[in-house]
Amino acid sequence: MGEALHVPVLVEEVLRFLDVRPGGRYLDLTLGGGGHARKILERAAGSRLIGVDRDAATLERTARELAGFGDRFRAVHARFDRADEADAEIAAGAFDGILLDLGISSLQLDAGERGLSFTTDGELDMRMDRSVGETAAELLQRLSEQELADLLFRFGDERRARTIAHAIVARRRHAPVRRTLELADLVERATGGRRGARIHPATRTFQALRMAVNDELGSLERVLAKSLGWLADGGRLVVLAFHSGEDRVVKRFFRQEAERGALAPLNRRVVVPEAGEVAANPRARSAKLRAARRTRPPAGAGVM
Repeated sequence: MGEALHVPVLVEEVLRFLDVRPGGRYLDLTLGGGGHARKILERAAGSRLIGVDRDAATLERTARELAGFGDRFRAVHARFDRADEADAEIAAGAFDGILLDLGISSLQLDAGERGLSFTTDGELDMRMDRSVGETAAELLQRLSEQELADLLFRFGDERRARTIAHAIVARRRHAPVRRTLELADLVERATGGRRGARIHPATRTFQALRMAVNDELGSLERVLAKSLGWLADGGRLVVLAFHSGEDRVVKRFFRQEAERGALAPLNRRVVVPEAGEVAANPRARSAKLRAARRTRPPAGAGVM
């Protein structure tokens, strides 16, 4: 088989917390380039995995890469919070392990036409499923200056949100902001340039717009609630978050479900990559892993 299409993060930790074993049934709700899915299928003989992704192009490409696993692997095109509506086996649940890797796929990030990269020119699209919804360019044109500032602060933790929002609104009085490099340059100028900064000044702006366009926090809250019904008793839920807002949602959900006896956290402290992994794969630097075990069957499990 060929190499995975992207470099998966915290691989050994994911496999350990999922407790991957022969004959197990696993659900990867964020298939992406298939890095984690491949490792799960390779680790345990006879294991089966369903991979879900809302990006049809990425799903098709990754499915081809994983075709060598035969009927042990199956791909489903759906938003992860609506995966049960797209597939009866997912709706039936009883999975031994579920993975949510909330990081953006390298395949998507590096494709200039997707509008996700501030280093490659392309249209400001940012939709994971390009067949539906509002693009980032349309969002920038529609929101007020205050709404833009709030969005950048909430989803991007951007301290200069007001300055950037003001610059965007001033620019669009003359012409809409439609291209990735156009927006990246605008943010860089508004914030005073890079001046040796470790990350590009537009990083948080692009992150915030992507999260808003794809309703990432809302989708995360919904899929976490549904995941309880998709886990077998004793099944494992592993979540990799890359943004403080995402991690807060996951932490709160795990705490609430632990209090009512539905989940038992498997790690008392959040797991982060070691320095060596970050050096080899800089995109891993903000990863945070939380895991929990299903402690009792969910109410109404298996009921459609």
